[in-house]
Amino acid sequence: MTREDAFHRQVREALARIPEAFRPYLENVEIQVEDWAPDDLLDEKGVPEDEDLYGVYLGTPLTERGHDHQGLPDRIVLYRVPLEEDFSDPEELRREIVVTVLHEVAHHFGLDEARLEELGWG
Repeated sequence: MTREDAFHRQVREALARIPEAFRPYLENVEIQVEDWAPDDLLDEKGVPEDEDLYGVYLGTPLTERGHDHQGLPDRIVLYRVPLEEDFSDPEELRREIVVTVLHEVAHHFGLDEARLEELGWG
């Protein structure tokens, strides 16, 4: 199994931890894994040059949608290389993948960074 395959497996395991009651709200959310965040996204999100981005939610949170929402499918993108570089211990990497997945899913449900910090998921 390649590192990429192992990473994708860990992402699937993290997604499996989401309670069943919330899963129908994620049916139109595409989960992707890329090596690195593009520079224009880092600039758009205001990520300092000395920091990495582990994941991002791209879409309209459920709390901001009207009943007639017709936007593109939402996406959660995880960035494999920064996660693997910053968490070389396999167990720490597994934990951080779970944290990152849940963090980005929380954005889909409308939680902002301040609320995630309050909950310990910042």
